[in-house]
Amino acid sequence: MAARQASLFTNDELPENLLPWEIEGAASRAVADVVFNRPLPQVFQYVIPEPLVDLLQPGQRVRAPFGRGDRPLAGYCVGISIGQSPERRLKSLVEVIDREPLVDGALLKLTRWIADHTLCGWGQVLESVVPAGVKNRSGTRELVYLSLSNDARSRWQEMKLPAKQKAVVAALAGATGPLRIDDLAELAGCGVSPIQTLRDKGIVVSARQREMQTTTALPAADPRRDLKLNVLQLRASESILAAIRAAEHRTFLLHGVTGSGKTEVYMRAIEEVVAYRRQAIVLVPEISLTPQTIRRFRSRFDRVSVLHSHLSDAERHAHWRQIATGDVDVVIGARSAVFAPTPHLGLIVLDEEHESSFKQETTPRYHAREVARERARSLNVPLVLGTATPTLESWQRAVEGKDVLLSMPERVARRPMPPVVVVDIRNDPYIRQGGAIGRALLQAMQQALKDDGQIILFLNVRGYSPVLWCRACGEPMRCPDCDISLTWHKQRGVALCHGCDYETLRFQQCPKCQAPGLRHLGTGTERLEAEIRSRFPDVPCLRMDSDTMSARGSHDAALESFRHGQVKILLGTQMIAKGLDFPQVTLVGVVDADTVLHQPDPRASERTFQLIAQVAGRTGRGDRAGRVLVQTCCPDQPAIQAAARHDFIGFAREELIHRQEVLAPPFSHTARLVARGPREPDVQAWIQATANVLRELAAPVGVRVRGPAPCQIARAKTLFRYHLQVQHESLETLLTLWRSAEGRFPPGGEVDSIVDVDPLNMR
Repeated sequence: MAARQASLFTNDELPENLLPWEIEGAASRAVADVVFNRPLPQVFQYVIPEPLVDLLQPGQRVRAPFGRGDRPLAGYCVGISIGQSPERRLKSLVEVIDREPLVDGALLKLTRWIADHTLCGWGQVLESVVPAGVKNRSGTRELVYLSLSNDARSRWQEMKLPAKQKAVVAALAGATGPLRIDDLAELAGCGVSPIQTLRDKGIVVSARQREMQTTTALPAADPRRDLKLNVLQLRASESILAAIRAAEHRTFLLHGVTGSGKTEVYMRAIEEVVAYRRQAIVLVPEISLTPQTIRRFRSRFDRVSVLHSHLSDAERHAHWRQIATGDVDVVIGARSAVFAPTPHLGLIVLDEEHESSFKQETTPRYHAREVARERARSLNVPLVLGTATPTLESWQRAVEGKDVLLSMPERVARRPMPPVVVVDIRNDPYIRQGGAIGRALLQAMQQALKDDGQIILFLNVRGYSPVLWCRACGEPMRCPDCDISLTWHKQRGVALCHGCDYETLRFQQCPKCQAPGLRHLGTGTERLEAEIRSRFPDVPCLRMDSDTMSARGSHDAALESFRHGQVKILLGTQMIAKGLDFPQVTLVGVVDADTVLHQPDPRASERTFQLIAQVAGRTGRGDRAGRVLVQTCCPDQPAIQAAARHDFIGFAREELIHRQEVLAPPFSHTARLVARGPREPDVQAWIQATANVLRELAAPVGVRVRGPAPCQIARAKTLFRYHLQVQHESLETLLTLWRSAEGRFPPGGEVDSIVDVDPLNMR
């Protein structure tokens, strides 16, 4: 692969004691291009020592001296050149770590693209893409296999050996291949002593081989169902199949209302791909959706594998190896599954494409949708983005004709969309008394339970109470290390910071003014659960949030108990808001529709619409009709009203007009720089100097620089935080400006910084 040859070393990283370059024989000298897990854009070059030449390929890890101290550091070989005389004298590689490449050429190109488009180091991307279990070969062990030497194999019958040694030799001679020592001892009917004696004589030779010991169990499959597609499904399916048959890349935005049968369209497309002996990747946003999705796909496909964060390192390694060898037809997983090492990829499906969890919030800060788009484009395969509530970025691309819009505006079997009632709770007597469930929602729950239906309640706030407030001084209890209010978790008996996980026992008095009697403000899922159990003591209830679903397999167990009717009321955060299909649900309640709406986020209205529409889609999916109640203090808010009408197109039209006026996404791209440090004046000075550099270079090309200013969370994990934003209509212009400017940024010292391209989280 061609690698960047300019600026092979920064001044700070210039090696000492460089290996002299031998001009004689230079035509045969091999040089490796290596990148490291560092925030550096450079590709470094090293001489490949003769003994390592035949062992090294691009995609393997190597150990090489790095920096002034020549400390050996692990990096990734991304290219090899033979017979080129470099301009500099180079150091030599120390070691080849891996026996085989961890990533192939296509994934190397993809990770290079990610590094360029997320403004981070190529080595940082590779370190993130390859799971730790794969790098550590988790779940494997090295076994010794025995066989006869070449000389012994031709004359073993003539050898005069003791009976047990003779039995060992006969067993090896009759075997179809090498045997493990315990299997050989069992076949020969002896212990290990005769075997060891034969090894000492050179009659038996040994070889070491590393083998996978971990098995990969998957959820049981649902019974196979061959469903007949309706007209809208057929139309969408045929468009995707045409691209598959033509072996061309096209991105399809499959906009189908909840319950319209998008999953069946995915399956028909994947059946076509598998018929061509190719593979498909299916991305889902939540781990809670994975077991259900696996069951659906295993009912149709025999060779299904899974990749997500709840797997052990050994399980992830086993699945990775299975995928890489081509023994898998369908790969299902969360965000990181977009990097599955499929050798014959034929289709990528990204379900619930609107979900913010597809954006990674740590380096490399990629969006799985954009990575999937680039991977599909480079391999010339179709990409399907499925959702009932598209992001406005995806919708605008479809409107402009860059992507193909496939619409399914009706539910399967013409089931009606559930009626949505917006309930104004500003003067609700139950809410005024401190409850979370208003009068209308309570009555609807009572009726649903009387009719033997199931209920889903959505509240996107964890804990018992999100604020502990002092009546005397009017101050909330804050984390000592963050500018975040502490959330009271009653069951654990702690006040917890959801930013840094700091926790403390319950305050008996205000730490600021020492006044007793702190008040709980607001309601979280734990408090909602307590209220439900108080009002419905005999009704089985289950809470799903990150506090209750941390144990392995807990998502699947919880959803299965709800599926089989053992639980009547399911309440939780956004992990229950999408993708779940339970035909007996007749009532969905949005306990507080305003939790997202009032955040200082340009996407607040869009996210509010998406959450309400997605939660509403969990009811009325079977033969029983369902309805939705949305509790809010802002009943006239356009996003809430549009969601109540199931009117995405109308909402998108109005929201896009507003965004175009202010050049907000999708009409511009943003690079957000966040600076963090222990001393606020240092952070302010650094980011102001950086802003001056950016403004100087941005003005001639029309790039806008906004800020700097304190972040929404001005202090996190003891560090003060400031940010600025750089905006332009062209992403390439933005990236070019940044690359040209970053070399002129002032030294950071104790100030650390991160850059996020097209951020979703603005906190």
